[in-house]
Amino acid sequence: MQNYTFRLTPGQDLFDSIQAFVMKKHVQAGCVLSGVGSLRHASIRLADRAQNSEYSGPFEIVSITGTLSVHGSHLHISIADSDGRTLGGHFESGCKIYTTAEIVIAVFEDVIYKREFAEDSGYEELAVYAAGATRPGRSEI
Repeated sequence: MQNYTFRLTPGQDLFDSIQAFVMKKHVQAGCVLSGVGSLRHASIRLADRAQNSEYSGPFEIVSITGTLSVHGSHLHISIADSDGRTLGGHFESGCKIYTTAEIVIAVFEDVIYKREFAEDSGYEELAVYAAGATRPGRSEI
């Protein structure tokens, strides 16, 4: 496992910046270990909603989690307002940094994460391949 830490600055797009890093490093499989900072604008898709909801901040980033890959990333975020009210959900482009964001990423070199259609959910879901494999491997539960 390899890890990376970087800081984002005011005005940068949170998702786009993380995904640009993933593309630059050609990350095949990774995850966000830690993500903290603040947002001036949040664009979050809440549970069972088809479209993102837009929120004006400032907000504290309480946590960021998810899987990362050049083949598609899946990220969730929790944010808190100035009264401590917290909300969260799925995020992509549209979350803008207020003061900073500190991101820690782990990269796994023995697997590849891809997104493939899953009939059980109707969405593009995680498929895990051993590095060099042509078919998804079995996950042990």
